[in-house]
Amino acid sequence: MSNIFENLESEENLTTSIFKDKTPLDHRFLPDKLLHREEQITQIAKYWVDVLSNVTPSNVTLYGKTGTGKTAASNFAADQLRDIARKKNVFVKVEYIRCTDYTTEYQVIAELCNRLGRDVPNRGWTKGEVVNTFRDIFRPSVYGRKLQLIVILDEIDILLDKDGDGILYTLTRTENVSVLCISNYLDFKNLIKSRVTSSLNDKEIVFPPYGANQLADILSERAKLSFADDVLESDVIPLCSAMAAKEEGDARYALDLLKNAGELAFDEDSKTVTSDHVRRAKDKIEHNKVIEIISTLPLQQQRLLEAILNLTKQDEEISSGKLYDAYKDVSKKDAVTYRRIFDFINELELLGIISTNTISRGRGKGRTNIIKLQCDETLLETTLYAI
Repeated sequence: MSNIFENLESEENLTTSIFKDKTPLDHRFLPDKLLHREEQITQIAKYWVDVLSNVTPSNVTLYGKTGTGKTAASNFAADQLRDIARKKNVFVKVEYIRCTDYTTEYQVIAELCNRLGRDVPNRGWTKGEVVNTFRDIFRPSVYGRKLQLIVILDEIDILLDKDGDGILYTLTRTENVSVLCISNYLDFKNLIKSRVTSSLNDKEIVFPPYGANQLADILSERAKLSFADDVLESDVIPLCSAMAAKEEGDARYALDLLKNAGELAFDEDSKTVTSDHVRRAKDKIEHNKVIEIISTLPLQQQRLLEAILNLTKQDEEISSGKLYDAYKDVSKKDAVTYRRIFDFINELELLGIISTNTISRGRGKGRTNIIKLQCDETLLETTLYAI
């Protein structure tokens, strides 16, 4: 039997000419030019340029919603810095750490040690041993010249929320080390004690959401690299851009829409990508998003959703009191308090899974919160019972 992958490759070449290369449609792809983020990249460079004179640069914090180019801009600036440092023979390292992968100070410092040539186990050492090993790297005798390190901490708020601000204290108090923090939240410094805020003393750069025209520019550039000529109908990129602009200017969402639309066209052996493919791609993405949200909710919130689902299937008007009774039936003897349920309702509403509406029952009868599902019942039921 011939290799099945070879057969599939041959079929792909014969049956479709949709894609040239999907890689540029991945949000992690770093193009030669980062459109509409030139100003922010220049700001980062201005704060980092001192390192080329062997001076530890300023600490920097990037703020902005998901998909506004923070990670791409910092990695773009890092590549540019590495390039000029090699030419000038300046010993600079820039290390990118995603704080969803390394969620404690120990893990981050141990990973940095390993990348810089010192073997440190993932667990088992004391914090002091790990920190001392890390700081020992910066003694001139180790490399024979002065090392400057810039640490990019992406989604720093996740690490701070789980493990406290020790990582920032350690890094900012280590000679020849500066940090660039990336956060989706302007208030993430509420997680930092005053002594660490003082030590951080960072420069702040805000990344605004992309507009529809900016997103169209980005998609057009990526499409030239990713799609075969003339396969995108003229309304595809404007539609993807308009949809993503409504999602708070999220470039990741725009790229996902375009990629999924192309894949739908490919699966159907279509010769072109159409606006219908984009609309169905949107449904697919939102479907997957709902599944991911529900699957990762805490147990008590999943139970509350089950109670809402049960009442919805009974065609009941769902007041908070009626919901609490249904929730207690689902939870048996493991129910939280009535007051805590309101926190869950607010959190589920913020996620877009439910909606609430306060109505008046008339004079002397007070006001009542009415809760409604905002996602597909079948999808919710299937997801809950698969957990």
